[in-house]
Amino acid sequence: MTRTITPRLRYLVLLLLAVTGALLAGAGPASAHAALTGSDPAQGVVADKAPTQVSLTFSEKVAMNDDSLRVLDPRGKPVQTGSPANISGTTYAVRLRSGLGKGTYTVTYQVVSADSHPVSGAYTFSIGAPSQTVVQDTGPAAGGGVVGALYAFGRYVSYAGFLVLAGGAAFVLVCWQRGAGVRALQRLVAGGWVALTAATLWLLLLRGSYTTSGKLADVFDLGLLGQVLQTKTGAALVSRLLLLAAAALFVAVLFGTYTRREEQQEKRDLTFGLAVGGGVVAAGLATSWAMAEHASTGLQPGIAMPVDVVHLLAVAAWLGGLTALLVALYRAPADTPVGAVAVQRFSRVAAGSVVALVATGVYQSWRQLGSWSAFTGTGYGQLLLVKIGLVALLVGVAVMSRRWTAQLRDPAVRAEETERSEAREPVPVSRVTGGDTDAETEACGTAAGGGDGTAGGGKEADDGSASTAGADQGPGEDAAPGDSRRAAQLARQRVAVDAARRKRLRDADPQRSGLRRSVLAETGVALVLLAVTTALTQTEPGRTEQEAKAATSAASGSATSSPSGALTLDMPFDTGGTDGKGVVSIDLDPARVGGNEMHVYVQRPNGRAFDVPEVKISFTLQAKKIGPLPVTPDHITTGHWSATGVQIPMAGDWTVAVTVRTSDIDQTTVSKHAQIG
Repeated sequence: MTRTITPRLRYLVLLLLAVTGALLAGAGPASAHAALTGSDPAQGVVADKAPTQVSLTFSEKVAMNDDSLRVLDPRGKPVQTGSPANISGTTYAVRLRSGLGKGTYTVTYQVVSADSHPVSGAYTFSIGAPSQTVVQDTGPAAGGGVVGALYAFGRYVSYAGFLVLAGGAAFVLVCWQRGAGVRALQRLVAGGWVALTAATLWLLLLRGSYTTSGKLADVFDLGLLGQVLQTKTGAALVSRLLLLAAAALFVAVLFGTYTRREEQQEKRDLTFGLAVGGGVVAAGLATSWAMAEHASTGLQPGIAMPVDVVHLLAVAAWLGGLTALLVALYRAPADTPVGAVAVQRFSRVAAGSVVALVATGVYQSWRQLGSWSAFTGTGYGQLLLVKIGLVALLVGVAVMSRRWTAQLRDPAVRAEETERSEAREPVPVSRVTGGDTDAETEACGTAAGGGDGTAGGGKEADDGSASTAGADQGPGEDAAPGDSRRAAQLARQRVAVDAARRKRLRDADPQRSGLRRSVLAETGVALVLLAVTTALTQTEPGRTEQEAKAATSAASGSATSSPSGALTLDMPFDTGGTDGKGVVSIDLDPARVGGNEMHVYVQRPNGRAFDVPEVKISFTLQAKKIGPLPVTPDHITTGHWSATGVQIPMAGDWTVAVTVRTSDIDQTTVSKHAQIG
């Protein structure tokens, strides 16, 4: 059958497709959750003379502002000059004033990683000799404090609003189209739109303070807001607001024009148009998260972003639809109850959503963790285990709901069965003998309906004036005003009694009552699951956390000597390409003037041997202008190179540089200073 779409709806769909395509195209690859992997001067070092600059190396490129990198003297006064600059790759530096005195200096940094999360920290180094320092508190931690809590709450509300908006609308269109006229469902979906819109504006205002000062007073700083609008996260939030404007039109048509259409062909065409337009809007809204968070960074962002969009849509179809079903079961009017067919349709939609969630969740877990040890050894992995447990619990409760669904019958069918069973029951003696039961019932009903006593059977028993008046009235005479009022009251009374009977029959259905309880339990678990998911989006991925730990430990132990005089240098590297991160270790024995034996080990961040195509080493003694002295080690086995007879001509502070090539075009050079001889 040919589907016809109005030109206005066609243009709307094309516009939404274009916006979504722009969102997808605007997200580029990067890493996830930056971590400090090196510094110069290093943590805890005591320098003989004052450095001219302080440089920090991160695991990925970061965003900085003028106050992102500060150096404080022992009295807590800043000694940096100018703004931080990117001097090479992922290394950033800030110049220091000349003539710095002896003592302990504090370096503080606060940057924003590629996945939009703020990262902060501090360390100390000394000039000449360590000293006391008045620097105790370097300010609110990035992403923490009151602003951090408010920002996390805004994220939770935004996720909840999206689930209710997208999932509730999908429930109406796919499972229960009669629900478009149910006021409770209209309020639910409209409330989801309001919650998502308000939360997006809330996050946009908080973002500047969240990533910089952490002060509540800076929430309404227009300067910070302008900076936020120039970032990837700001663009994502603005795009979400634009898509919400289109979503408002969708909701208005769904609960307005759609409910008034009675011609079946027109309604089918409008259903098709709403399904296409609504799907595009929902995908665009999901993309506004994917383009600015974990999915847009790290491994395979081109695959991870669509997977994340599918994951969010599946969550919305399941949990948002579940919320709509709960509202329909508890709040739908008796004359428009949600039937067994609608519940069974949602059951199939939920089952498909669970399959999609499992498939996309497995990929996301592998991508964010990278190893089994990260499940228990990182905060992200531990939260993920909690989420997996909650999903398993939710699926278990859903299985119980499916059991109730299989036994559920439509209220109309149940009412017919009840009427047939009542028809088979013996007639009460009072009705056979002409007792007063019916008259009393009618009188009670009339009194309950607000009418006067003249409509009751008691008045007819006292005199026959009412019936006589009715009999004497000619065919051309109008009914008395009192008779019209009584007739209207009786009509309203019958409607109310009928609705009450249907509601009583609906609520008395044990299968429906069981389904309502199980759906309520599902919704309660879903609320906790949503909170855990929100926490996951703000937690450093396990893969990145392990890489940062490896790099930090390598940097902290950059040069160590054994009792026998052997020297060990550990240097993290990142060539910038796919699979380009690792740690190179150099063992020099006996690390003295003359011939030495050298072993080079290259490992991945998880500690496994890394067989790179090429490794080259050079030694430079800058104080004496000696070098660089190149050394080309022999490849021994996977991740292991060796060289003998490495000549060190004189003692001094040597610079050991290692060039690592991980592909035909990806290579980098890292270096460390070491006292040899």
